[in-house]
Amino acid sequence: MEALNNVKYVVFDKTGTLTKGAFKVTSINPAAELSEDELLEYAAFAELHSTHPIAESIKVAYGKEIKEDQLDGYNEISGHGIQVNVQGKEVLAGNIKLMNKYGIEAPNESGTVIHVAIEKKYAGFIIISDEIKDDSAKAVRSLKELGIKKIVMLTGDAKAVGDSVGKQLGIDEVHAELLPQHKVEEIEKLMQSKSPKEK
Repeated sequence: MEALNNVKYVVFDKTGTLTKGAFKVTSINPAAELSEDELLEYAAFAELHSTHPIAESIKVAYGKEIKEDQLDGYNEISGHGIQVNVQGKEVLAGNIKLMNKYGIEAPNESGTVIHVAIEKKYAGFIIISDEIKDDSAKAVRSLKELGIKKIVMLTGDAKAVGDSVGKQLGIDEVHAELLPQHKVEEIEKLMQSKSPKEK
């Protein structure tokens, strides 16, 4: 009990700890000519062959059968996204780097975003979020009430995503875009900065 009494710092990982680790489409933002349903349909067709959790979340949001025979010339561009022909139209679906690669102007949205272009013309973007667990905010509040001096969150996710979750939960310090070894380094830094009695 005495050891617990000296705990002044608590460090959390984000995905699957403070959040559910399950991605969900939270916002569909078509450009002028398309409806939300149409934008989601093009994105779902483009993501048909991907098993990535983000791709799965788009297919789940679409919720209809995707007919393989409407796709042609599927090309996965590593670290960027997908290029595919859907019903005879070229569709690009991926991150901002994919849009830049093809010289397509797109808004620089923060978070996990899938941008879509049809026939090299910007068609809109879809935002995907990892949901915060229902009891995370309460847990953080309770720890502060118990006299915890600093609550830190570590994540491999983009800074904007980490900051957003940190703000919603009242986390004191957020370190984002970390590889596993960097997470260890952050904990070691905290160990060095605390007083000898603190845990």
